[in-house]
Amino acid sequence: MKLLQQFSDDLESLVERASPAVVGVEHARGHGTGLFLTPDGYVLTNRHVVTRSRKVTIQLSNGEELRGEVVGGDAPTDLAVVRAEGTDFPTLPLADPKTVRVGQLVMAIGNPFRLEQSVSMGVVSAINRSISLPNGVMLEGMLQTDAAINPGNSGGPLINTRGEVVGLNTLVLPYAQGIGFAVGASTAAWVASLLIQRGKVERRFLGIAATAVNLDTRLAQDTGQPRAVKVLKVQDGTPAHEAGLQVDDLLLAINRKTVGSVDDLQRLMALATDEEVTLDVLRKGGGRKKLHARTRPRPEAVAA
Repeated sequence: MKLLQQFSDDLESLVERASPAVVGVEHARGHGTGLFLTPDGYVLTNRHVVTRSRKVTIQLSNGEELRGEVVGGDAPTDLAVVRAEGTDFPTLPLADPKTVRVGQLVMAIGNPFRLEQSVSMGVVSAINRSISLPNGVMLEGMLQTDAAINPGNSGGPLINTRGEVVGLNTLVLPYAQGIGFAVGASTAAWVASLLIQRGKVERRFLGIAATAVNLDTRLAQDTGQPRAVKVLKVQDGTPAHEAGLQVDDLLLAINRKTVGSVDDLQRLMALATDEEVTLDVLRKGGGRKKLHARTRPRPEAVAA
């Protein structure tokens, strides 16, 4: 009984510390949740929360309302950044993705159905999920959780017991119970950084569908990395097709930077400054190859 009481007290303390960094995001077309990413007022939320809006109202946990302006959004990750007026805001740290494990206890904080600062608890049910949206966008590298997520929770944090943000609550399956999804903290970190710096995320386009895979012991030793990205589909007439990339190729690196997840792939294509990128590929029965793809700006609603 004492252990349960201590556990309950610890969770209560955690919510008390985390809640001031969680805000409501309101505008004429709807509402959602966000969290302060920096003390000078940059708020991270979902793009679908602020779609077609430039001005929003930021509601603090103490009831105070501030004016906010949308800095930018990124459709492929459904993330957006809003700037609130003011300084010295409380923030929440982003978790190291290496520490996120299936079965880990997590809590969702948000404003479902405008019920401010609601808290629900669950676990990380799975990692690296791919979810297809009705508009054709494929969300990659998602965390799955059974913590209750409802309309209005979108953009709020999914936090671990250390008070770190492991993901940004984004959607639920409408035909299921207890199946929600969050954009991982690692994705949120680099996308938010680019949105703050540039107001948008510009990616180079390869033209593939892919998924992250674990390498067996021998391949991991040979390549020096435990994971890679497996090519599932190569679209005809795309830079990947023209470069000779094939289905079942294992993509190990882009411009000599290790690729261990679809998030790595998207990040490196967003950071690429030259049209031509070098792909380090492991081909079944064909050994390692270096391919050179002449990329172009990425169109909307494609994978990579």
